[in-house]
Amino acid sequence: MKRTHARVALSAVAEETATAPLAGFHRWWEERRAEDTSRVDRIPFAELRSWSFTPGTGDLVHDSGRFFQVRGAEVHRPEGPVPQWSQPLLHQPEVGILGLLAKEFDGVLHFLMQAKTEPGNRPGLQLSPTVQATLSNYSGVHGGRAVPYVEHFLHRNAHRVLVDVRQSEQGSWFFRKRNRNMVVEAAGDVEVREGFRWMPLGQLHRLLAEGTGTDGTHTSVVNMDTRSILSCLPFPFTDVPRTEPSGDLLGWLTEARSRERVRVERVPLAGLPAWRQEPDRIAHRNGAFFSIVAVRVRAGEREVAEWTQPLLRPHGVGVSAFLTKSVDGARHVLANLRVEPGCVDVLEVGPTVQCTPENYAHLPAAAGPPLLEKVLGAPRARVLFDAVLAEEGGRFQHARNRYLIVEADGDPYEPPGHRWVPVAQLLGLMRHSHYVNVEARTLIACLQSVCVPEPGRPGKGG
Repeated sequence: MKRTHARVALSAVAEETATAPLAGFHRWWEERRAEDTSRVDRIPFAELRSWSFTPGTGDLVHDSGRFFQVRGAEVHRPEGPVPQWSQPLLHQPEVGILGLLAKEFDGVLHFLMQAKTEPGNRPGLQLSPTVQATLSNYSGVHGGRAVPYVEHFLHRNAHRVLVDVRQSEQGSWFFRKRNRNMVVEAAGDVEVREGFRWMPLGQLHRLLAEGTGTDGTHTSVVNMDTRSILSCLPFPFTDVPRTEPSGDLLGWLTEARSRERVRVERVPLAGLPAWRQEPDRIAHRNGAFFSIVAVRVRAGEREVAEWTQPLLRPHGVGVSAFLTKSVDGARHVLANLRVEPGCVDVLEVGPTVQCTPENYAHLPAAAGPPLLEKVLGAPRARVLFDAVLAEEGGRFQHARNRYLIVEADGDPYEPPGHRWVPVAQLLGLMRHSHYVNVEARTLIACLQSVCVPEPGRPGKGG
């Protein structure tokens, strides 16, 4: 583990190498963008192919019974600021593979990245993992081409495995969704196919911040699934590879999970209270939160060249932020316990602030995050990271969050449900499933990019 820790540190300081010059990346990226002929159009539900509303429940399902479904849910949380509500949830019980293939070149660890278009992203092309595929995709349910490189992750015993853990995805929109996050070091030569490129970690970190503006003209190069995997690497936030979570931290989580009473009941999507179905959308009566829409996709570089599908379209740009500070040389973040209807085990560790501000006009004042104004109003000198990044584009349309990392001003205030946690202990939690949510994992990947190890040192906490 210590050797892997040191190799990750070395890769993190390499913004370019002989194998992966930065100027070469930009030329390659512009070429890929110029060649991207993908197109996504909104369509009415009646034009969906191989999708239909189930008689009786009105659930939106694929004819194969695979991929995912849109179902209705009624959520009960008696202790919460909103004790009961109803909403659509995406059900995707399959565990997909999010896999990065790694290999050393001239002593520096590189990762095989894919330039990939997802139907929900704007712009469509992003840096995706080597493999980003559901079970339905890589088992060929769609009848298309095979998923490149998937054999490296299905037959892991032939390679050195650096990361292998199931992690959750958006608990507000998915019901118990999880994907297998993997980093596998290839044992031999690897053919680089069209649309793929080897990159060191430092180059990926540099590109993480390339997500600016809320008008959609440019929203992030590095996609959500890549960010999730990178956060699971044994990154050197301290001089030890990873610190196992303390009994105090685990006790905090266990007590909160035992105290919360959350019940999620499946109900028909048709006639869902407070939601209305129109020919081209299922939307909340207040116009808040999100809608379910349908699209037609043309993407010649994918396993299937054309298809239709539903997507969840959020309303508004979210905010996900960590307050952070260095304590005795160890990087800490102010974590918040997030109760969401799709969590496998009641709640997970989330960012200091995680919300879509526009939604709070339709919710009780007590539901608002207590530190939102603090992170949004922080002086520029204390903002370590600030970028608008796109979320997963295979299921969400134009889902974006503004990710912020803000140096704390010395105020030790911990609102209820919040706690200062060493980042190294969060990495220890992330060796296990269902502890740290996807928004917090993105922020950890962003924190990696600003806490770069100093050359010759295994770690840097501050």
